[in-house]
Amino acid sequence: MPLTPLDGGEFAALMAPLGPFEPTPHLAVAVSGGADSMALALLAHRWAAARGGRVSGLVVDHRLRPDSAAEAAATLGRLAGLGVAAQGLVLSGLAAGPALAERARAARHASLAAAAIRLGAVHLLFGHHAADQAETVAMRRLSGSGPAGLAGMAGLVEVAGLRLLRPLLGVAPGRLRATLAAAGVGWVEDPSNANPAALRARLRQARGDAAGAGVLTRAAVEAAAARGAARAEAERAVARELAAHVRLHPEGYAVTLAGGLSAAALAALLRALAGAPHPPATRQVARLAADLRPATLGGVRVQPAGRLGPGWLFSREVAAMAPPLPASPGAVWDGRFRLGAAFEPPAGTTVGALGPLAAAALRRLPAACALPAAVLATLPALWRHAELVGVPHLGYPDANTCRGVRLDFAPCLPMAGAPFMPAAA
Repeated sequence: MPLTPLDGGEFAALMAPLGPFEPTPHLAVAVSGGADSMALALLAHRWAAARGGRVSGLVVDHRLRPDSAAEAAATLGRLAGLGVAAQGLVLSGLAAGPALAERARAARHASLAAAAIRLGAVHLLFGHHAADQAETVAMRRLSGSGPAGLAGMAGLVEVAGLRLLRPLLGVAPGRLRATLAAAGVGWVEDPSNANPAALRARLRQARGDAAGAGVLTRAAVEAAAARGAARAEAERAVARELAAHVRLHPEGYAVTLAGGLSAAALAALLRALAGAPHPPATRQVARLAADLRPATLGGVRVQPAGRLGPGWLFSREVAAMAPPLPASPGAVWDGRFRLGAAFEPPAGTTVGALGPLAAAALRRLPAACALPAAVLATLPALWRHAELVGVPHLGYPDANTCRGVRLDFAPCLPMAGAPFMPAAA
């Protein structure tokens, strides 16, 4: 039986639990050019236009295949034909080697997030669908993931300055293709999706449900939804605990009140302060939570708070910080600090750690005196040709130089992201 296109009312129902949205919403949509993301762009464009809003398409040329540039250009042309304003993004430096897919995914997401922020969009949408969710759950099950991992992808994830939305997680991909066919819109077929060297492609072939509307696919999606609800409640509990027992500072450190933290809250705090995509190993975190003591774990240093109070000081480990990177608007250094989109730095400017030597030289500044010594060297600084240009958190060298320069601490904390609602088959 042919699958029916997804209509505007169904898409609106899928978007509703992912709000709130602005009165005139601006959506950034990641568009690979495949059927799933093209259908998302079409549906999101109609949804936003009906509310007086707009969509910005973001097309990434990953340069991993000879045809990628032509495919990106064709996708930009198709989006223009739909009336969707779009821009191309080019990835560079993705050399062949181990974990290429993971490295490419991380680079793609970083590029998309930075572009969305530059455009002033609050919401960045991805076209993952029911079959993607079923495959993700299977992959995590094979890797030994716990209950949180088996919840699959979340429909809503909040990061600093941006909300990542996946409204189609309950939708069969066959319906997305039917949506495009009904609108007369073409798409790109990526041959890597059928490459048996990739685990996801092998799972897709084994599932034998190309349209994504089969019973097993649906069962996996619904199980992930139930686990997602439990995961969201657990995240809310962690968020409440952190709010009650931790003071998080804009310079990228935290002070806990007297007493300990649960292992789940400690894991979230360590992840946030390290700017890491995942917390340290569960067993290591559990041991430290059971006996909080001076330690270094997951790129975070733990020590008594001293003059800051009776609790514990958590700060970034100096040796674990990321190297400098070009100071482009929206750039994120060390997974922790985001450079303001309005700042246009001179050529050759980088963002990197202040470091122990420069920190010692600035120790007498009033703003520096107020910070723990363990924190000072971990502050983000602007450099140009190995010369220290500015440290916005210290107002250095002066308030005028640092005016308009934002290096915002962007921790990844539990946001109780809403699980997707499987409202469409």
